[in-house]
Amino acid sequence: MVLIAGVDEAGRGPVIGPLVIAGAMLDEKDLHKLEKLGVKDSKLLTPKKREQLFPKIQQLCKYKIIVIEPQEIDAALESQELNLNWLEAIKSVEILKELKPDKAILDCPSPNIAKYTAYVKNKLEDPSIAVVCEHKADVNHRIVGAASILAKVTRDRIIAELEKKYGQIGPGYSSNIITQKFLKENWE
Repeated sequence: MVLIAGVDEAGRGPVIGPLVIAGAMLDEKDLHKLEKLGVKDSKLLTPKKREQLFPKIQQLCKYKIIVIEPQEIDAALESQELNLNWLEAIKSVEILKELKPDKAILDCPSPNIAKYTAYVKNKLEDPSIAVVCEHKADVNHRIVGAASILAKVTRDRIIAELEKKYGQIGPGYSSNIITQKFLKENWE
């Protein structure tokens, strides 16, 4: 048995809402089941399809989801020791320590893959786990796509709850017209 874990995030760089990081793990011999379900990067799926896949992934995979609240993101950005990449790496390590895979594939947010990989391996403190960090891992590896779906659906549900409380806020990104309108009406 070779346990493969994928880690990805949703909500990187929001002005409203959290950053969500998820890990999904499956035995290597069962990875084909993700393809059969139609799992791929969450950005390539409709919200309805992501919602349909969410419980199926939860049933099929061992998983861990971490919600990073805006205050923790702000603290990392204001810190001398941290930044958003290192915060994401630390939370990814937290997921991997719980899942205990043989191999971990992480969607790398940093332009410097080697430095990010070394940072993760150092924090992981378990040389038996093979760590692969790459750009577009959520597109290239279905297990990372599964993690992407878990993270995105979790974040979307949190945004839906915020909309119940505050009204229409959009997805929470500064590039979105609905989010821009909400911010203009409420914080300017």
